[in-house]
Amino acid sequence: MARLLVIDDDRMICDTMNRIFSDMEHDVNLAYSLKEGLEKANQNPYDVVFLDVRLPDGDGLSHIGEIQAAPSLPEVVIITGFADADGAEIAIKNNAWDYIRKPASIDAMSMTLKRALDYRREKLANRPRTRIRRENIIGESPKIQECLELVARAAQSHANILITGETGTGKELFARAIHNNSSRSEKNFVVVDCGSLPETLMESILFGHAKGAFTGADKATDGLVKHADGGTLFFDEIGELTLSAQKSLLRVLQEKRFHPVGSTKEIESDFRLVAATNRDLEEMVRRRKFRDDLLFRLRSITLELPPLRERVEDIRPLTEHYIERLCGSHGLEVKDFSPEFCEELCAYRWPGNVRELFSALEWVMAQSLYEPVLYPKHLPPQIRIEVARAVFGEPAQAEVSEASVPEKGDRICVKNIDGILLPWKKFRRRLLDQEEQRYLRALMEKSDGDIKAAAVMSGLSRPRLYELLRKHGLQGR
Repeated sequence: MARLLVIDDDRMICDTMNRIFSDMEHDVNLAYSLKEGLEKANQNPYDVVFLDVRLPDGDGLSHIGEIQAAPSLPEVVIITGFADADGAEIAIKNNAWDYIRKPASIDAMSMTLKRALDYRREKLANRPRTRIRRENIIGESPKIQECLELVARAAQSHANILITGETGTGKELFARAIHNNSSRSEKNFVVVDCGSLPETLMESILFGHAKGAFTGADKATDGLVKHADGGTLFFDEIGELTLSAQKSLLRVLQEKRFHPVGSTKEIESDFRLVAATNRDLEEMVRRRKFRDDLLFRLRSITLELPPLRERVEDIRPLTEHYIERLCGSHGLEVKDFSPEFCEELCAYRWPGNVRELFSALEWVMAQSLYEPVLYPKHLPPQIRIEVARAVFGEPAQAEVSEASVPEKGDRICVKNIDGILLPWKKFRRRLLDQEEQRYLRALMEKSDGDIKAAAVMSGLSRPRLYELLRKHGLQGR
């Protein structure tokens, strides 16, 4: 028997699902609002949560991660009567088990539940029993926990791994974690910086060269691929490789054999490849800037690292970790934070991610060297300015034009200024923007403009609420 939670404001749907799953001898709980569902998920253990998208007090898709992070770490199945491709994409990216359109048949519901429970049993049974080595990977957010679980599984395999993510998300740290937790950990972890590989010397650097292969080659030298024999070869920013370099790498991946420059002798290297990129390799394939056969080889396993703005709960532990390190290097007592300091850090979007956060904290240390408590005034001016603009509702120019919603009376325009019917996606986006703005206006009126109260009332995090207010040119305090 499994414990299930259904979060849906449609009481008929809830009663139907309760009857179906109770007949299957499962224990079913019901919640008719997002707030009630989140409270139950955090107070009781559940195996699977069925979550509606449109709820009276919020968007279910925005809270998938929060439900998955509940103490029992339940699987989440999205159920909606307003299914669309964008919603399905969000659900999949947030690791939801399935995305079901209502009304669904009893067989479809039953099969989805059975598969989710089978998967959950296997996952719990096969979860690594020992803690993985995660040097300098800081954070306990659901997204980081998912990444670490994949690191643990990937470390036990010999498959190639592609790590994707924005600049500054820690791709090399995760590559090292995969190496350090694998059977190859006693061998070399060799980094190839693809962005700085000179094309004329690329083959010599990677594959080595024989004595006399070119002017100045007074002795035979092993390349980086040979140095990685038995260990891990990490190609950082692999999207920067030229097409000719990609062709050479593809052959080595297939054969694990290569010729050093100027040598007729073929050399073997048993390496495990981990590659990383902040670029869209699929788009590069479409533009013929990246080989599709190489991409297929690289992504046997794909690890997508979340940007810092999607794991706001990790900002404080990251800050504590780095401030402690900086204070230690300066021979100082560890500094305390004011609540406002942490709030300002969490309200900023961090386009440069963890790398930008650490750079900002170095500035903070320089500004507060002999002061025991950190305040917002110690932060870099550009961060304070952006947060202030968000608080006072001054949107960027691009966001104003994107969020502008032409209306006739109380209805959305279906044509552009030339009288041409809008494409469906553009119309749909404008309609959603209009309703989103209405909701935010009502929210700020109800909360009297108090950001903290509005965040509690809406179920939105404060950084996300600031972002939405900024987008629509609204103000809070």
